[in-house]
Formats: sequence, structure tokens, C-alpha cells
Amino acid sequence: MNVTVPVLSSSTPVIPPYATMLGFSRYVTRTGPAKATFVGGLRKARERRSGFNPHGQLVKALKADIAFRTGGSYLSGVVDLVKDRWKPLYEAVSAGAKTYLDSLGDPEQVSLAQTRDALASVGPLMVKVNPHFGLHHADGRREAVRLHFDEAPPTPEAVTATLHLMARHMDQILPNAEPVLVDLRRGQVHRLEAATKPSDIESWLAGEAAAFTAMWAATAAA
Repeated sequence: MNVTVPVLSSSTPVIPPYATMLGFSRYVTRTGPAKATFVGGLRKARERRSGFNPHGQLVKALKADIAFRTGGSYLSGVVDLVKDRWKPLYEAVSAGAKTYLDSLGDPEQVSLAQTRDALASVGPLMVKVNPHFGLHHADGRREAVRLHFDEAPPTPEAVTATLHLMARHMDQILPNAEPVLVDLRRGQVHRLEAATKPSDIESWLAGEAAAFTAMWAATAAA
């Protein structure tokens, strides 16, 4: 008697192209082959569902100092709470974080505001737009704040991409707020330039997203 054995097809799950705002802003600053290498790394991390945020405790400390109006005491203490391997990072970033905290002015005049993440469609690419927190000033101003932790300052491309994506979805993130990128190591605040044309940025980002998507597919086939 002949027995027919069914052939089971093994197909690799299709992982659609995706990036966080941080990943996409880092991607647009790269040139040449470095772009494809970077996208390949993002895809592999996505496949493994890997990722670790070493800055979580510092963000919590900064938010606590804003919320409780403690003038930097949480930022001063957080260095002693992290593992030894992270102490140099926290020491390097916390001083700039205090500079930024001082730049907010009278602690009684600013408070935290709840923000929401947004999923942006940039050409064929989905990008998660995720500020770290929001601020509400006593004079009525609101800000959606994204923090930059890298050793090198953010490039003009990274600043433009980050602020534009937040501004584009501010109705979801924090209505009537201004997008802000804070270079935390230097305590420097970046805002959208008034002369910037959103339509030009849209065209630029759409082209970058199309190339990102093509590279994502190419690394899957490799």
C-alpha cells in the first residue's frame, strides 16, 4: 500500500518594515552602505524582539524632579541606583539633564502633561512616534519632549525628522503642544525653525522611507 505523506511548507513569517522615531532619525543621518547595514540591524532586532533601554531610570528621575519640584535631587541620586556598568553613562547625562531642568525656570510654573504615542505612515513605512513626556507651563504653553542621549549631538537631519514627525501627529500626542528635542548631555533644546517648509520635509522623509523599505526587503532576502 502506498502512503502519501503530505509536504508541509515552511514559510518564514513576513515582518513588515517598521521603525521607531529614534531608529528612523538615526537612519536618515547615515550615508552610503551604512544605511543598509543599519536597516539590517534594525530588522534583526525586530525579528529577535530584542531591545534594551539603558536610559529608563534617568527619564524617571527627570520626570520626578519636574513633577515633585525637587530641583534635581532625583537626578543627583539616580547615579547611585544603577548598575556599575551604567554609572559613567548616567554621570555624563545627568549633569546636562540638570541644566535642562534649570532652564525650565520656576518649578512651580511647570508640570508634567500626559502624552500618547502615535503610529505615523511615512511613505510605505510605519514609524512609531514616541515622545518621553509632556510639559504644561503656567502661561498655557505645552511641549511634547523627546530626549536625545547619544554622545554626539543630534545632526540637523535627526532634529528635523524628529520634530517634524512629532508636529505632524501632535493632535494625537498632546494637542496644541510644541515639539521639542532636548540634547540631554549638553542641556540644549531644539525646536522647529520657522522658515522650515513642511512640504519639503515630507518629500525628503518619503524618499528616505522608500529607500528604508527597499533595504528592509533586501536584507530579508539575503
